[in-house]
Amino acid sequence: MDSQAAVILAAGQGSRMKSRLPKALHRVCGKEMVSLVLDAVKSAGFEKVIVVTSSTSNELRSLLGSSVNFVEQSEQLGTGHALLQAKSSLDGVDQVLVIGTDTPLVKSESLSKLLACHKDTSALVSMLTSYVKDPSDFGRVIRDKDGLVKEIVEHQYDELESKPMTDVNAGVYIFDTSWALLKLQNLSPRPNGEIFLTDLISLAKSDGGIVSEINLSDATEVLGVNTRKQLSVVENVFRRKLCQFWMDEGVNIPDPSTVYLDSGVKLGRDTTLMPNTHVLGLSIIGEGCLIGPNTIVDRSNIGDHSNVLASMVTDSTFDQEVKIGPQSNIRPGCYLESKVEIGSFAEIKNSRIGKGSKIHHFSYIGDSIVGKEVNIGAGSVTCNYDGDQKSSTIIGDRAFIGSGSMLVAPVSIGIDSKTGAGSVVTSDVDDGQLVLGVPAKLRKKN
Repeated sequence: MDSQAAVILAAGQGSRMKSRLPKALHRVCGKEMVSLVLDAVKSAGFEKVIVVTSSTSNELRSLLGSSVNFVEQSEQLGTGHALLQAKSSLDGVDQVLVIGTDTPLVKSESLSKLLACHKDTSALVSMLTSYVKDPSDFGRVIRDKDGLVKEIVEHQYDELESKPMTDVNAGVYIFDTSWALLKLQNLSPRPNGEIFLTDLISLAKSDGGIVSEINLSDATEVLGVNTRKQLSVVENVFRRKLCQFWMDEGVNIPDPSTVYLDSGVKLGRDTTLMPNTHVLGLSIIGEGCLIGPNTIVDRSNIGDHSNVLASMVTDSTFDQEVKIGPQSNIRPGCYLESKVEIGSFAEIKNSRIGKGSKIHHFSYIGDSIVGKEVNIGAGSVTCNYDGDQKSSTIIGDRAFIGSGSMLVAPVSIGIDSKTGAGSVVTSDVDDGQLVLGVPAKLRKKN
C-alpha cells in the first residue's frame, strides 16, 4: 500500500509583514496560520506531518508540540531546499504533499482530491491551480497547446504580456517522493543561490512524466499571505465563510459584515448575533441567546436563552437564562448560575453568583461567592483588595445588600440578612441580621 506524508514549509520569517512574530504564527480568525494548514492536512488523511522550521522557531515548536515532526532549515535557500531538509524523514514515503503556511484557506477536501488525482493519473507532480482577479505574488501557469501545465514562471513574466495572466499556481503540490528528492539534489541553484519547487514542473515534463492538476473554482482557497494587507483580506474571507456557515446552521446574524467570529466558536440554533459582536477563542453560545450589539464574548460558555447586551464577557461560564448589561464587564473566573441578572455598568470578577440573584447597576463584585436569590443594590462594592492582598466575600442565600454598601473583605454576609443603604460592613453578619451605618452595626434580627 502506498504511503503518504505532508511537509509544511514554515521557516519563513515574514519580513514583508514587518513583524517580530514568524509569519506562520500570525492568526486568521483567532487561529495561527500554521494550525489552520495543519488541520486541513490532517483532515485530508495525511497522518505523518513534517514541519520545516527556522533555527529560531521555539514558539512554533511550542505551539505544535509532538503532533508533528520538525526539521530545521538553517538557511533560507528556497522551497526546494526546504523540502530537501526533510529527506531523512521521508524514507519509505511514496507521495509527499508540500504546502506552505501562507495558504490558510485551502480546504481539506481540495487536498484529498489532489491526492486522488495524483494516484489516478500516476503523476510525478500534481498541483493546485486557480484563476484569480489579482495575480500579484502568484507564479503563473504556462500551458502547452493541449491546455496542460507545462511550467511555472514568476509573476515578472507579465511584463512580456499585453495583459496580466490570471491562471496561477497555488503553491500546493504532491510529488512522487523519490523522484522529487533526486531531482532537487541534482538541481543547480538559481543565481541567488535558491532552489525552487516550481522547477520540478518543467523537469517532470522533460522526463516524460505526467503533471496533473486540480483547478479550484473557489479562488479564495489559494489566497496567500505575505503582507499585513493580504492577512486582512484572508481574515475577511474566512470570517465571511464562518458567518455563512453558522447562518446555515440556524444562527441569526442580521449584519455579517460587522460580526467577528473565531474559528473555534460554537453557536446554538436560534441565537442572534447583533452588529458589532465579537465571539472569540473557543467560546460556546447556547440556543436562543441574544448577543450584542457592541459585545465581546471571549473564551466563555454562555448557556441557552441568555442575553448579553453591549457588554464584555471573558473566561467565564453562564448557566441558562442569564441577562447581562448593557455596558457591564464580566471578567475572568466568573460562574453565573441560571436566571442571574447583571445590570448596567456592573463589573464581576472571579466570582460565583447563585441562581436567580440580581446585581444592579454600578456595582463591583470581586473574589466573591454569592448565594441564591440575592439582591445587590446599585453602587455596591466588595472591597476585595487592601493594597497588599486580595480577600473573599461570601454572601448567603436571599441576602439583601442595600444600595451603595461597601463590603470590606474578608467578610461573610449571612442567609436572609440585610445591609442598609450606604453601609460599610467590616465584620461578619450572621443569618437574619440587619446592619446599618459606617461602620455597620447590628440593628435587629429579622
